[in-house]
Amino acid sequence: MSADPHHAADAHHEIEMPHASMRDYAIGFILSVILTAIPFWLVMERPFSAGATAAIIMGFAAVQIVVHMVYFLHMTPKAEGGWSMTSLIFTIIVVVIMLAGSLWVMHHLNTNMMPMPHDPSQLP
Repeated sequence: MSADPHHAADAHHEIEMPHASMRDYAIGFILSVILTAIPFWLVMERPFSAGATAAIIMGFAAVQIVVHMVYFLHMTPKAEGGWSMTSLIFTIIVVVIMLAGSLWVMHHLNTNMMPMPHDPSQLP
């Protein structure tokens, strides 16, 4: 029994990195090109109103972020013991809280501001 006890303990701390194949990179690349070409076409051809086009482009951008994270950054629930996905979810939650809070504060500041007269002669 000449097993090294330190080697056995170190084996549990190794992080399994996912390996991607050329097929995965090709799928990610093709999806990225499609998710870029469609919004480009929407802007050039203007088939919808400006607001609808902006909303569609933001949707494509969100999908493209997911494609990049899965196919190029290899972020899956199993990668790095789930810690990369956990930190991503935490970051998204913090960003949403900050954005929502900022928008809420700005809305209430705008709503509660004292109205100013439009005619400069009425100013004190």
